[in-house]
Amino acid sequence: MVSHFTRALRLRCPNCGGRPIFLTWSRLVPNCPVCGLDLGRGEPGYWLGAYFVNLMLVETVFSVWVVGFLYSTWPSPPWDAFQAGTIGLMVVSPVACFPWSKTLFLAFDLLIRPPGEPDFAVPHEQGYNLRRPRA
Repeated sequence: MVSHFTRALRLRCPNCGGRPIFLTWSRLVPNCPVCGLDLGRGEPGYWLGAYFVNLMLVETVFSVWVVGFLYSTWPSPPWDAFQAGTIGLMVVSPVACFPWSKTLFLAFDLLIRPPGEPDFAVPHEQGYNLRRPRA
């Protein structure tokens, strides 16, 4: 159980630890290049759970920011700096947390629904996952 989440935090395939599983900061490969696991789990709307995880991560960042800022500047917090910092943090943190939200949700889903034979690609599909060299 812990290994799934450890691999997810390292932005690797939660099933086997294979990498790379990201083509870009926000785009996963269709299948793990090592074990062939379908990273979308073959369902439309699958990543809605990842968006929920991202929301929870960002709300945690916001809560820590509010408590930390007010604790360190109390009794007279600079409200303009607080507002500017909060806006900046709330713009940056969802983008920064996005890859981890996808891998953490995938790790959670693998614990709830262990992968079966249909969740894995056939070996000849693995080449599709690699980055294509630019022409």
